[in-house]
Amino acid sequence: MTMYRMVGLAACLAAALPAFALDQSDYRFNGFGTAAVTRLGGEADGRSYGMQGQTNDSWRGDELSKLGGQFQYGITDSLDITAQVIAQAEHDSWEANLEWLYASLQATDRLVLRGGRLRNPVYMYSETLDVGFTYPWLRLPDEVYHQVQISNYEGLDAIYTLPLSYGSVSLQANAGKALNRDYFLYDTVADMDYRKIAGANLSLATNAFGTVRLSYSEADLTLDGLLDGQKGKFTSLGYQFDNGTWLTANEATRLVMEGPVASKNAFYLMGGRRFGNFLPHLTYAQLDEEKGGGRQVSWTYGLNYSLLPNVTLKGEYKRVDTSSEGEGVFVKTGAEYYREQVLKGSFGIPAPTYDGDIVSVGIDFVF
Repeated sequence: MTMYRMVGLAACLAAALPAFALDQSDYRFNGFGTAAVTRLGGEADGRSYGMQGQTNDSWRGDELSKLGGQFQYGITDSLDITAQVIAQAEHDSWEANLEWLYASLQATDRLVLRGGRLRNPVYMYSETLDVGFTYPWLRLPDEVYHQVQISNYEGLDAIYTLPLSYGSVSLQANAGKALNRDYFLYDTVADMDYRKIAGANLSLATNAFGTVRLSYSEADLTLDGLLDGQKGKFTSLGYQFDNGTWLTANEATRLVMEGPVASKNAFYLMGGRRFGNFLPHLTYAQLDEEKGGGRQVSWTYGLNYSLLPNVTLKGEYKRVDTSSEGEGVFVKTGAEYYREQVLKGSFGIPAPTYDGDIVSVGIDFVF
């Protein structure tokens, strides 16, 4: 790996990952952001797409663009406090939110205890979810990353890291709750309560063969008119590798919900190769809904260019197709969903499928 790339990676990790103890009265500030636009075209003209429906047939920057800062202060040599604020669009309006606010105790050389508002660690890229510089895409694979809508919770976690001759193994366990969180469903916003959040993840990082990560999380879910304390369970298995020339990232997930919400299986496979400052990459992703047999598949073709050690220009084209009456990550209104169910039940008319082309262009940066 070149020194040019190592400088950018070091800055990126400082801005994104959970920071360990500083010396007393020391502090650290890092910033990160994305400036990007995206547009949905093709057969899906007039429809919206994405977790909050922010991608449509106009060039828009509110889904992908954001600006964040992270501040860490050493209260003692082993006790720190960390805060992270992110400004981004929430349901068509821009807001600045306190994403992280926690105290961390370096209990031993291997054990860190944290408490406060923490990242919900359900995905392989959860800790760097908002720091686009840490992954090759402008859009994380929607088929996987649209499923769990909360990014943080209030509670506790513990991280134990064991050094090995060929790398390290880390175990993280967490528990807490997240109340009155926005939940986007059928083009409306409702309040969701996540109670009794509990989870754990195990990560094996090797010096030469990449990193494997397995995680599990569950919570009791309450959503007016749909869920009343039903259990939701989420499992993720991921692998990533980057030797400075070749890279790959792969993740498979399963979401199981008690009640009327369909369980989902999803995965993506990504590979890329660097040619100097250029990085072309290719991703295949798939989402399957067990209830009704809906499926979404996509191919993403991306090209990145490293403008500076801490600034990357990215462009992507994503082709999305749905089948078997599944809407995938496309957005329906409640009226559309109801009308389709009536037509299917009364006349046997299947729900429509959706297809589209998503183009995204932007810059990821850290400082």
